Amino acid sequence: MPRPETLHRQSRRLRVGEELRVEALTRWLAENGFQNLPAVELPGEFSVRGGIVDIFAPDWLDPVRAEFFGDAIESLRRFEVSSQRSLGEIDTVEVTVLPPGVSDRAHLTDYLPPRSWFLLLEPLELEQQGRHYLERLDHPAELHDVAGVLREAYRFPSISAAAVAGGSLETTCRLKIESVERFSGDINRVRGELDEAGQGQEVFVVCQTEAEARRLGDIFSDTRAAREKRLHFPLGTLHNGFRLVPERIVLVSSGELFCRTELRRPVRRRLTRAIDSFLELREGDLVVHVAHGIARYRGLKLLDSGGQVEEHLELEFQGRTKLYVPSSKIGLVQKYVGGTRSRPRLAKLTGRLWQRQKERVRESVAALAAGMLQIQAARLTRPGIAFPDDTEWQREFDASFPYHETSDQLATIDAIKTDMRQPRPMDRLLCGDVGFGKTEVAMRAAFKTVDAGYQVAVLVPTTVLCEQHHRTFTERMAEFPFQIAALSRFATRRRQAEILEKLAAGAVDIVIGTHRLAQGDVRFRNLGLVILDEEQRFGVEVKERLKTLRQIVDVLTMTATPIPRTLHMSLLGLRDISNLETPPEDRLAVETRVQRFDPELIRPAVLRELNRGGQIFFVHNRVEDIEILGRRLRQIVPEARLAIAHGQMPEHDLERAMLKFVDHEIDLLLATTIVESGLDIPNANTIFIDEADRYGLADLHQLRGRVGRYKHRAYCYLLLDPNKPLSSAAIKRLRAIEEFSDIGAGFAIAMRDLEIRGAGNILGTEQSGHIATVGYELYCSLLEQAVQQLKHLPPKETVDVNVDLPGQGYLPRSYVPDMRLKIDLYRRLARVGNIEELTDFRTELIDRFGPPPADAEHLLTLAEIRIFAHAWGIDSIHLEDPYVVFTYTSAEKIRRLALREGGKLRVVDNRSAYLPVEKEVGNREPLLNLLKSLLRPK
Repeated sequence: MPRPETLHRQSRRLRVGEELRVEALTRWLAENGFQNLPAVELPGEFSVRGGIVDIFAPDWLDPVRAEFFGDAIESLRRFEVSSQRSLGEIDTVEVTVLPPGVSDRAHLTDYLPPRSWFLLLEPLELEQQGRHYLERLDHPAELHDVAGVLREAYRFPSISAAAVAGGSLETTCRLKIESVERFSGDINRVRGELDEAGQGQEVFVVCQTEAEARRLGDIFSDTRAAREKRLHFPLGTLHNGFRLVPERIVLVSSGELFCRTELRRPVRRRLTRAIDSFLELREGDLVVHVAHGIARYRGLKLLDSGGQVEEHLELEFQGRTKLYVPSSKIGLVQKYVGGTRSRPRLAKLTGRLWQRQKERVRESVAALAAGMLQIQAARLTRPGIAFPDDTEWQREFDASFPYHETSDQLATIDAIKTDMRQPRPMDRLLCGDVGFGKTEVAMRAAFKTVDAGYQVAVLVPTTVLCEQHHRTFTERMAEFPFQIAALSRFATRRRQAEILEKLAAGAVDIVIGTHRLAQGDVRFRNLGLVILDEEQRFGVEVKERLKTLRQIVDVLTMTATPIPRTLHMSLLGLRDISNLETPPEDRLAVETRVQRFDPELIRPAVLRELNRGGQIFFVHNRVEDIEILGRRLRQIVPEARLAIAHGQMPEHDLERAMLKFVDHEIDLLLATTIVESGLDIPNANTIFIDEADRYGLADLHQLRGRVGRYKHRAYCYLLLDPNKPLSSAAIKRLRAIEEFSDIGAGFAIAMRDLEIRGAGNILGTEQSGHIATVGYELYCSLLEQAVQQLKHLPPKETVDVNVDLPGQGYLPRSYVPDMRLKIDLYRRLARVGNIEELTDFRTELIDRFGPPPADAEHLLTLAEIRIFAHAWGIDSIHLEDPYVVFTYTSAEKIRRLALREGGKLRVVDNRSAYLPVEKEVGNREPLLNLLKSLLRPK
């Protein structure tokens, strides 16, 4: 590590009022390894927009925006990554940058105050582990040796703690402390175990919250220790329990009683960006013009039309015909996403084929919507279970979640609980990318069901996932008297019969199983909720059985196919659907690399994971030679404890291998794709996918989702046969999975490959062809319109007023330099529907880019006039010297406006009204002010 003086030299303090040139600051950031990007999202990035510099240092929780006035820092403010909006002002901030490899071989002790003390736990074991760690490294000389580190520590006063004290001439204190026996975690047995462990002693169960202390007080009220007033529930944090022998005191943590791992809630970092439906548009991309069809986007062009200067999207249709769409009408243009293998043909600008295609799709989505609404209406008439409000136990269970919920999770949990309280069967679809927290949402619904006295069935597609869910549910609910069972081929016939008998008698509260759970001999005493994980992976027979269940009990269906907000919104009127779009806080992107199979790559990657105490997946999807690969891997990394798992193994062998991996008795799991669905091992943060060119994009994304499920940096290696040439399709897939490695990349991947399959899962495969015909966004728009019409709702209102007035209204390159960001802003401005939204948009522009220049200000003024004009039923404004001409759709509103203005506005026919503007014609500002004054609501 660097010395304190080096750290000081590599730091730069920024203060409000300080004289500093923007060029000097940005040059220093670039020289020290910061990356210059259009928008700051991750640590180590900076962005420059005129006099505004955004910086995200690696040690900050939030990035900082420095706004300059000339060569002075005018303001410093922290801002939110996801919205790019300011959070609050600060006076000073320190930027520290250490380029990779910078080290003066300093010690931690160089940073400690002179009177510091060291506590060394098991010094002999520390020394031994340190030596083993260095032996596994390729370049141990780059680190301090163990003896040198201990020498530095012994320069300070120290205390050594060990189970067996070594010989020493220093003061030795012998503390009579004993460890506490392990508890089973089974609530029916823990009461007796607690009495036995604390026999004749004061027993302290350390709880994290008062609610937990009250609940455990209720659970253990009938124990001997409680009756004799020897049982206490203090608040605090304790990792492992112990016994103070002379004092006859036993301390144990609440987590230990139920074999629950205590996870410290991480510090919140605002590094997440919600998945948005907007698609980045690049020159050469295919787009859909709503009125004219499929075209190719050729970039932004600044055009002057009769004195009105505005940026236009240049679209190329069949025969190289060009169409220029003004930025104010950018809502008419969407990026084409159709999922077809062959690229679609460009439309004829004057042809009628596009209108016929669009009409066919419109009829199809209307029929789809009608069918889905019919099913929904039938369900609403059937009686269901009205679950009660949350109890104290439910609130405590929710609060014991060891992470921070995302806003999407909280909204979804609230929606599900609201559904469950209704006296009709729930049928909600929960969509979310890999690792976005669907299981926790499901567990809270399951808890609510059991807490109300009903049973829960969790249906999963694979045996491995069944065991995973069984373990997760059991650990999460360990402190509650719930009986949870797993019904899969891992269970013996005798065990299966026992579970079925208990289910029928109501003795099992939650059963988790594969398709076995949907067979006819399974009977429930009072089933209240069915949770389906990846329903599309079950067969027809299972789905038919589920149809009957849907009519009488609540059903929650989960899918890892992420859906964008546009499809989510268009489906809202058809069925109950929740969409998890936000990744968990503190989750890092999985670093993805495409490499040829090479022992020189595999060994260092495995050792790096072992050295940080982690585990490794190695996916090889051919059973016939998996043992051969296993022997080769043992030769490459003999230090790693390796096990093999595949679906053709005997049930007990497969179960044993999986459980050993879960319990960290195995370092490297060599497996087929049975690990693909839902397996959640937070400690496994490196995955190798052998012969990655054989997999589809969706499969690669699912497999990659097995790692990076906690806060550590995870790695995914896509391995290729060294001697095998790749097809062009495989190269595209691998390039896409490598490119889209950010958090929430499932959305971008969905738009490349997975979206049509996902839409097929939700809407039916027939609709996939229609999406390919008109493009994804237009399809969603037509679906939403169909829902509105069938439900007899008014059409979605949009501000569509054509304002043709002289002046330059656009976002100059000097103000918003990044083209894709500029298109995003144009699209958002076109969607603004009221003055409050426009004010918020203006505030964001000022915050992110500084005060708008005259051209941008004119653009905002035109948007304001459009909003005012729309409220009066005006759809067009243009200049005919010496008049401003309004065309309108509402005669009543235009007469009211003319009456209010005392005759200034002249209504000449049932379509047009004229406003005399002789004085203002040649002067832009007075003309715009006059129009705002005329149209503004009084």
